[in-house]
Amino acid sequence: MSIYVIMAAGGSGTRMQTGVNKIFCDIQGQSVLQRSIRLFSGLIDGMTIVCRQSDYDRVRSTAEHSGVSFPVSFAFGGRTRQESVMNGLHALPAKPEDIVLVHDAARCLTPYNVINGVISSCRKNGSGVPAVPAVNTMKYCSSDRSVLSTVDRSGMYEIQTPQGFLFGSLLQAYIKAEKDSFTATDDASVMEHAGEDVHITEGTKMNLKITEKEDLTIASSLLNGSQPMFRIGTGYDVHRLAENRKLILCGVEIPYSLGLLGHSDADAGIHALMDAMLGALSLGDIGKHFPDSSEKYRNISSLILLKETYRMIREEGYCLENADVTIVAQKPKISPYIQKMKETVSGALECSPGQISIKATTTEELGFEGRKEGISAQAVCLLRKTT
Repeated sequence: MSIYVIMAAGGSGTRMQTGVNKIFCDIQGQSVLQRSIRLFSGLIDGMTIVCRQSDYDRVRSTAEHSGVSFPVSFAFGGRTRQESVMNGLHALPAKPEDIVLVHDAARCLTPYNVINGVISSCRKNGSGVPAVPAVNTMKYCSSDRSVLSTVDRSGMYEIQTPQGFLFGSLLQAYIKAEKDSFTATDDASVMEHAGEDVHITEGTKMNLKITEKEDLTIASSLLNGSQPMFRIGTGYDVHRLAENRKLILCGVEIPYSLGLLGHSDADAGIHALMDAMLGALSLGDIGKHFPDSSEKYRNISSLILLKETYRMIREEGYCLENADVTIVAQKPKISPYIQKMKETVSGALECSPGQISIKATTTEELGFEGRKEGISAQAVCLLRKTT
């Protein structure tokens, strides 16, 4: 079951009155669209951005510079949001059983937990739509704004995106809506028209939709919050070299007569990087989360632990901006394996290899590394706030 996103970016944003499409408006150094694309890092297998033809070049450039590892394709919008989503559905390489999330590009602060909740609901129920309970008094009015009645708000919810469904069901629902000349403002309504069940998941007021000019100020304030935009962490790890052990560094097995000794696979490079990420958010160290007293982690691949560490980072509302790892070893020669290491680590963290730096150095035969008794690694990382 693969997961895809249709990013609805085909509007003009005229209500913003900024002279530019709102998806290109800046919020603390990043455009609304770039932030929205990055929300799905580490969660999906591909994305199709539906945009106006006049915006295509800029949208494509934004996607290319977003630093995500999943493939991004493009489709042109229609006369309505409904037509635009249909164009996006036809552009996806999805199978009927795959999950499709339809997201408004104007919602660029959607928390990781909201997206993950939608995905989990899709796996369990076949659909997931984030929503928050209506808290304001609702009035039903005539065209001249005269109040006709007060609406009972109990059981009423404000619906958000991303809205997730199984691809086959969503496509058939859109085909039916087109055949019936049924028009809706969201995907859940299209599914309801087709007689499909729609399951609500937990949304949040943080999931703001950029609509008016003042929303940019609100979004910036939400990002500031009580947490800084960037957090820096450092990590260090060392393991003894021993016989009858594989030598694995940054997820890559290196041919050598000795390997690193440890409870897991003793990957010093990844361990240092994990400690750097955890330290950046004051979450402790790898010993706290993955103790060597637990049989669960005996001989486990450190790539699995790295992915779990990054899941914790994302839940805290941050993502990796870049990382730099230095491996200290007299032997063997590490440089032939560095590119594969970068690709392996970036794959585990769902980022571009360009965001990962891996270097190797010797100690000119000084110290325990120089005596070939062990290998150490140091890491530094920069985390960026996403929500």
